[in-house]
Amino acid sequence: MRNKNARTVNNIWTGIFYGIAALVVALLVYLVVEIIAKGWGFWDPNFLFGKPSNTMAGGGIGPQLFNSFYMLVLTLIISIPLGLGAGIYLAEYAKQGRFLNFVRLCIETMASLPSIVVGLFGLLIFVTFSGWGYTLIGGALVITILNLPGLTRVCESAIASVPASVKEASLGLGATKWQTIVKVVIPSAIQQIITGIILTAGRIFGEAAALIYTAGLTTPMLNSNADLTSPVNPFNIFRPAETLAVHIWKLNSEGIVPDARLIATKSAAILIIMVLLFNIVARLVAKLLDSYFKGSTKTKKRKDVKSAA
Repeated sequence: MRNKNARTVNNIWTGIFYGIAALVVALLVYLVVEIIAKGWGFWDPNFLFGKPSNTMAGGGIGPQLFNSFYMLVLTLIISIPLGLGAGIYLAEYAKQGRFLNFVRLCIETMASLPSIVVGLFGLLIFVTFSGWGYTLIGGALVITILNLPGLTRVCESAIASVPASVKEASLGLGATKWQTIVKVVIPSAIQQIITGIILTAGRIFGEAAALIYTAGLTTPMLNSNADLTSPVNPFNIFRPAETLAVHIWKLNSEGIVPDARLIATKSAAILIIMVLLFNIVARLVAKLLDSYFKGSTKTKKRKDVKSAA
């Protein structure tokens, strides 16, 4: 009788959890379909690569799209080494004690900071105090501050989840601790680390509040033939850079072009597509790296066939 009741309760809760999962998936699908439907026509090359217009209809988002990808690259270049390094330290080198507790408290505090507060901090340090003004590098640094706590915790959890027996086997074969971390631990945890990077990238694509105060609300007329130190060179990290998320906010709040709402919805659709594509590509890269580090099944079969022959 007890077993029957336990099975009934188990089936009920299993159904509830499946229902919650289905609801989450349905909500995500609804949001994606609704945004893409309202921004239909976003694939037009004139819109994707054209220049925006402040007064006339039919402007594009070319500079904002480039700025978003450039901001992504800059931020990941800064965030990944810092987040991975902090995760390695916390998981492999840090000893339990007051200092470690203080570090964890700092990480939790940083993770709970509102983006608008971090943006104002960036305005004070990276815009005013440094004398840089509104720049790409200022935006990348302030987004790094926002993403570093989450990326650190993901990297720490991924590295700590690698079985101790694997580490001991590497050390037993004569490898140093650093060689074990680089050649055994990180490859074993690569999929979870890339998951953290994906979450970081989503924050980069979608952040607006912090970038308004650091990267600015405008983009100069870009010219790839200009000198790298010129403010109109696309790759100059010390130039203002309005990202796509900031552009959407600007259009919805103070846009004066006749088709401001249409441009905003198309830009939102592009933003959703960018995030989805980045997630898919990152997952594929994670699987390929995991297969490379661990050895694919096909490679093992070929080696077994050759040894048998």
